Amino acid sequence: MKTRHILIAAALALTTAATAETYHVYLLAGQSNMDGYGLVEDLTPEQRAVVPGARIFLGQVRNDFEPAEGVGFWSDLTPGLGAGSRTDGESITPAARFGPELSFARRLRELRPDERVAIIKYAKGGSSIDDRVADWGTWDPHDTRGEGASPPEQNAGVNQYDHALATIRRAMRVVDNGGDIDGDGTPDELIPAGIVWMQGETDATNPQTAGDYDDNMTELIGLLRAAMWSGDLPFVMGRISDSKLNAGEAEPVWTHGDIVRAAQAEVSLLDPNVELVTSTDAYGYSDFAHYDAAGYLDLGEKFAEAMNALRKSD
Repeated sequence: MKTRHILIAAALALTTAATAETYHVYLLAGQSNMDGYGLVEDLTPEQRAVVPGARIFLGQVRNDFEPAEGVGFWSDLTPGLGAGSRTDGESITPAARFGPELSFARRLRELRPDERVAIIKYAKGGSSIDDRVADWGTWDPHDTRGEGASPPEQNAGVNQYDHALATIRRAMRVVDNGGDIDGDGTPDELIPAGIVWMQGETDATNPQTAGDYDDNMTELIGLLRAAMWSGDLPFVMGRISDSKLNAGEAEPVWTHGDIVRAAQAEVSLLDPNVELVTSTDAYGYSDFAHYDAAGYLDLGEKFAEAMNALRKSD
């Protein structure tokens, strides 16, 4: 088993300056329905506006076996940061699509108007949490693929979990740019506040990975919380749905989706700091796997409301 060291303590750049802004940080992660396929052209002018009091660190998406460098960039939260958007660490090239981050931040700002929102986003389309189905990448922390080769494969075992950890470290290590994530010239304070997860469809294509989803997800929740420097951080996940079943057809796209859905419900029942968003069964689809714009807008709002409910004790 590969051992990874999560060194986050030095990443929190706190400041006592009177002019410092405080941001509550949320990790948004998973696979393609977190990445986002909503069309920006379907948004109203108001929905296309910059979300005030919010910032986003868009992580550079990398394949398994590529170096985990955590490349990303802090920017305004605007539409266009969904599937197809790119960053080289110095700027962002937006795309024609958006994900749940847009309405998530906007709704959180409504629910908690005194709090600024900072989002770290890292999502890889098709990724699993079990390396037995890893054609599009996996978050499996026990992934040892390539380690037994002779000579060992370069970056053996490096996968989406490693890329996410590197992205979190880079985003939180604001001391590299003076502790300023909003570009106003003053240091900012970053407070880890929650994790939002949308993933599971790929695991639902295989009976073994679907059957182990509850154990795998429980372990991954603990690891992601540790990466965000809080063992009981609020964790909100979206229930996977199925375009064919949503349309009333008998045969599903995700053959073992019912097993993954049951596992997601079980995980949320056993952990009081985990909430499952189930509104996805009502969403329309833009293709066989991805929600339409209205779905992503609603999903982001539901994520925010669930997160707010978990954080009521703050």
